[in-house]
Amino acid sequence: MKFHHLFKPVHVLPYSREYEADGVTMRLDFLEGILRIALIKDPDFKIPTFSVCPPGFSMPRTGRDRLSLENLSTITPEVTEDDRQVRFSLGGNDITAELLNFRITVRNDAGILYQDRNGLAYNFDGELGDGFAHFTRREPGEHIYGLGDKGGHVNKSGEAFDLYTTDSMGFRAESSDPLYKHIPFYICKNSAGTYGVYYDTYSVGRANFGKDHDNYFEPFNSMRFEEENMVFYLFFGTVPEIIRSFNKLTGGIAPVPEWAFHYCGSTMEYTDADNTQERLYEFARKCEENRLPCAGFYLSSGYTQIGSNRYVFHWNTEKIPCPQKLAEDFRKKGIRFLPNVKPAFLSDHPLYPLIAEHGWFLHYKDKTPAVFPFWGGMASYLDFTHPEAFDFWTACVKEKLADQGYTAIWNDNNEYDVWDKDVYAHGFGQEIPARMIRPLFPLLMSRASRQAIDDPEPFMVSRSAPAGIQRLATTWTGDNLTDFRDLRFNHYQAMTMALSGFAYFGQDIGGFAGPKPSEELFMRWLQYGVFTPRFVLHSWKPGEPSTMPWLYPELMTEVRSIFALRERLIPYLKSSMDDCVLTGDPLIKPVFLFDPEYDEEADWFFLGEKILACPVYDEGADTVKVLLPRNKDGWKLRGEGDPLPGGSTVSVQCTIHDLPVWFEKV
Repeated sequence: MKFHHLFKPVHVLPYSREYEADGVTMRLDFLEGILRIALIKDPDFKIPTFSVCPPGFSMPRTGRDRLSLENLSTITPEVTEDDRQVRFSLGGNDITAELLNFRITVRNDAGILYQDRNGLAYNFDGELGDGFAHFTRREPGEHIYGLGDKGGHVNKSGEAFDLYTTDSMGFRAESSDPLYKHIPFYICKNSAGTYGVYYDTYSVGRANFGKDHDNYFEPFNSMRFEEENMVFYLFFGTVPEIIRSFNKLTGGIAPVPEWAFHYCGSTMEYTDADNTQERLYEFARKCEENRLPCAGFYLSSGYTQIGSNRYVFHWNTEKIPCPQKLAEDFRKKGIRFLPNVKPAFLSDHPLYPLIAEHGWFLHYKDKTPAVFPFWGGMASYLDFTHPEAFDFWTACVKEKLADQGYTAIWNDNNEYDVWDKDVYAHGFGQEIPARMIRPLFPLLMSRASRQAIDDPEPFMVSRSAPAGIQRLATTWTGDNLTDFRDLRFNHYQAMTMALSGFAYFGQDIGGFAGPKPSEELFMRWLQYGVFTPRFVLHSWKPGEPSTMPWLYPELMTEVRSIFALRERLIPYLKSSMDDCVLTGDPLIKPVFLFDPEYDEEADWFFLGEKILACPVYDEGADTVKVLLPRNKDGWKLRGEGDPLPGGSTVSVQCTIHDLPVWFEKV
């Protein structure tokens, strides 16, 4: 009956329960500090997960059954139930599942921590529209964090967001949505404590944290996805504990080599130029002349050009006559290249007929390649769910790049902008609409690229990502905008990514799109970026000079000072990152994770456990006024002088000619 679904037990295990009503299965799995909930409407259509990868589990090429308990730490709580409800305790909380419409309530000594919405919380029989819907109780004043690379303020309460990936070049960090990541994971802090929710899905969705109101229901949050079936994880603990638990569930964080913390250059200008090789050698020479240490260069896709278009795995030997010699020469200088690769093949690509003949593209029902607008032409996306296509990509990366000396790969433009319901993926033998798994493709692309690299310290970068990418690749925030206001909101975006479990990432320092940064903005972005894990200046500014360290020759003394500071930070960055690999903690993070009463929207942030970075974000400002977090031993300004007490407010002059402001924990 619509709006009236009385569930009855059908399968009972010490660590699991299943209930059915009207052809729908609800399943509870009891894990250490986590309750897993599954809603299954179509048992024959279960998309595997590549994101849930607990410790000790080796991800098969075909993925993992989303209901699998393999390598998950199950527990056996004492469960009492009757024909109306199920009761048990987990993570220090008392949990009740009402069997009428399966409403879950989590309580502790402080009150209601989590609760499904009164009335109908799940879309059992189309009452709430199409796809999966989940409505939860919204408490006044609660705080919401997460969802990946989302813009706006750190607290997402009162906002709504689309959940899918897109190529959002020149995005406004304050308001643009969606962006590049698909991370349906958030943390809610309310009067009773903190909980986290992760929806194990790749389908397009929508998150609403109080932006919508309905007169017939209490205040609510909601999550909607196109997929009918759903598996989600309910985490308990403090904010840091939930982040660690989420990272552990999704496979942890891959180690990052030391060289990747040094400055890495990048610009589209050099590889788009006719004299690419000359410009690259000029870059290395300028780094040496200006005494600027450099360990890498992001090789933009212009190196693959035929005419004005770009053809992945094609070396333009008029621009770079001998790719292997170029890599060898730069390795001698201590510089590694990170070549850009894209998963779309233009219809006139030399390899297109071969790929089409084997059926390795996303395709229409009649098996012909699906086509999409891409970089000035029509192209087809490689289907990484086809094992042969996956192997083809790995072989190309090995032959065209790794064997030539290019062993760090930049996986780019991999958002898979597929909306057509008539486009299908191989699905490892079970054909599936490609739009249902869009964010899975960049994860598989990163895995295929990584598999081609024979390096004791492999380093991958991927612009787009679902949960679980960190065990395979690092990332960055994409093609940001050169603007003072965006500098501040890039900081909020970074804190949001940290609260979503990301460790190694950063922005394009100086901004990718838009006008050339002013002297002031250029220096402020460097003063900020020196404290972020990824230290890369990257830009595309037609008609303007690239944002390189020597953009303003009159400021080279100040630039060298910032680069010297970065070099001094490298051992600390590397050791802190190694700690993140062990713990699952973010590398940069908001201050309130250290001092819970601190303003979550604060301009300052932690780098590792000891450094409090305090950049300037406002045009015309020349002073930093900092409320030091509570700390019994105090803080040292720039690591020197007498300790300053925690809880005190300190004003420090900081012009564009000064070193940035930071404090070190005593």
